[in-house]
Amino acid sequence: MINRAALILKYKQPAVDWINAADPVQDHPGITLDEVNEDRTVYLISDEHADDPDVLEVWIRLNVEALFEDELLGWYQDETLWPENLDYELFQSWFDVECHTVIIDTSENEIIDDEA
Repeated sequence: MINRAALILKYKQPAVDWINAADPVQDHPGITLDEVNEDRTVYLISDEHADDPDVLEVWIRLNVEALFEDELLGWYQDETLWPENLDYELFQSWFDVECHTVIIDTSENEIIDDEA
């Protein structure tokens, strides 16, 4: 076990509506909610933040812009396509948050930071 928790953002329909509306190409039928949620990013956070829902909410509020930017960059690099206000209220309308506190590393390989 490691001293981290897994935070997963599950997209809601308003986020999918934005993805499809913001698409500069728009020559396809659009992506569905199920397709968006097939493979999600897992954010490892300190397990201290995950034990209490109130503490987790404070952590999310403090990191909402970084979480939002990371997710939006996965869709569109052009920030002019993004919503103006990446605030907590919009975040709540676009994502459900799952937090898992038991993380077991079953690999014998060293964890390597690909961006370091």
